[in-house]
Amino acid sequence: MTMPRLVWYTAYGSNMHATRLGYYLGGGTPPGGRRTYPGCRDTSPPRRTAGSTLPGGIYFAGESPAWTGGAAFYDRDLAGTAAARSYLVTLSQFADIAAQEMYRPPGTDLDLTPVLTDGHQTLGDGRYETLVHAGDRDGHPMITFTAPWTAATATLNAPAARYLEMISSGLHEAHSWDPVRIAGYLAGRPGVTQDVPQLTALAERGIRAGMRLAAPDPDGA
Repeated sequence: MTMPRLVWYTAYGSNMHATRLGYYLGGGTPPGGRRTYPGCRDTSPPRRTAGSTLPGGIYFAGESPAWTGGAAFYDRDLAGTAAARSYLVTLSQFADIAAQEMYRPPGTDLDLTPVLTDGHQTLGDGRYETLVHAGDRDGHPMITFTAPWTAATATLNAPAARYLEMISSGLHEAHSWDPVRIAGYLAGRPGVTQDVPQLTALAERGIRAGMRLAAPDPDGA
């Protein structure tokens, strides 16, 4: 099989916010972040960006080293659809983003033959070490990362408020959803314990914070 030159990296968590994804591409520490990213070999921005959906859903489980609280994972066997955002990147950029999600050093290309042939590919037994081919868009494969376990077998854990704020900001950026729609979407996810009024308030704060994060630095070049 000939490897594709471009891949849609499809994010369903905090990387739906384009500025946050920029730290995976260019390296650095996000404002208020607990982790410094080494970045990709190719720091170019994505060729294209598009709001998208994945068949299935997301849930929150485990403990996020970057956010504390439960981390978001994708389960294609859950009912419904998961809101996402797809970034058209090169094969090497995808490999380097994947490595950083897996807490591995970037710099090694991936052979995507198994995921493109079978629909999934397990690179390890840890979080975000399972690749899923979720379809194609404009002739390029849409691939996301998740855990090898499922929502039914995972130890669910409520996500931190600031993590939900970042996800809310990404949902607003990718799909132009308002806080009420964002709250309704998140309220149905396994692991979420906040009620709709709390999620609405978090979404409002997240959208405001995301707009500030995305705004250019007036003192920058």
